[in-house]
This record gives sequence, C-alpha cells and structure tokens, in this order.
Amino acid sequence: MTYEVTKTDSEWRAALDPDEFEVLRESGTERPWSGALLDEHRDGIFRCRACDAALFASTTKFDSGSGWPSFFEPVSPDAVVLHDDSAWGMRRTEVLCARCGSHMGHLFDDAPQTPTGDRFCMNSVSMVFRAQAL
Repeated sequence: MTYEVTKTDSEWRAALDPDEFEVLRESGTERPWSGALLDEHRDGIFRCRACDAALFASTTKFDSGSGWPSFFEPVSPDAVVLHDDSAWGMRRTEVLCARCGSHMGHLFDDAPQTPTGDRFCMNSVSMVFRAQAL
C-alpha cells in the first residue's frame, strides 16, 4: 500500500525517538499501564505521532481495563487501515495510520459495553493528544 507520508527508515529514525520508532515503525508494543495517554480525559483529538493525522476523538475513548488507551471507533472509517497480524502465534487485527502506515496498536471485538463492540487498543507512544472542544 502507498501512503501519503513516506520516509526512509533513516528519516523516520531522525524524526522519532527510539521508543517511538520501535512502536510506530517496527510494530512494537509499550508496556501496559505505562503510557502517558492512558489517563487523558480532556476533550480533544488523538493524532498520529509520526504524521499528525487525526485518529480518535476523546468522545470514543473508554476504560477497557487493558492498560492501553482504548477507543470504540476512529474519527472516520478512512483514518486507519486494518491489517491481518499473525505475529507471535496469534491472529489479531493490526491498526495502522492510513496517512503514513505507522503501527498504532490492535483492534479487538471484545467490548460489548461500547456502541460498536470494538476495542481499538492503542499505544500511547504512537499518538499525541491535542485538546480542543468537540
């Protein structure tokens, strides 16, 4: 797939710190309960740390008890790309930023308490939060 924002690995390494590069560009995962955005509850938009694309509105964030920021839907259907992920001997759905292809986290269908039943389980390090009235 071709993305609107493309960079070489060297360019991404220069733009991101090592933890950000590991998660965003190498599909890493931050430790649960360690992310700075887990307890972010203000009104605003969670954006891709790599390219600043809008990904999730604070109105869709919920406490999943998983240790990672969780959302029940993206800001628009075309904000993210879903990709089959069979790494680590598991079948999961990887969530990528649709603008730059960076790894955000995974999608699970185990949230019956939400309007969609979905849990977009995201890495804090993969996003930035911008407060704004919604």
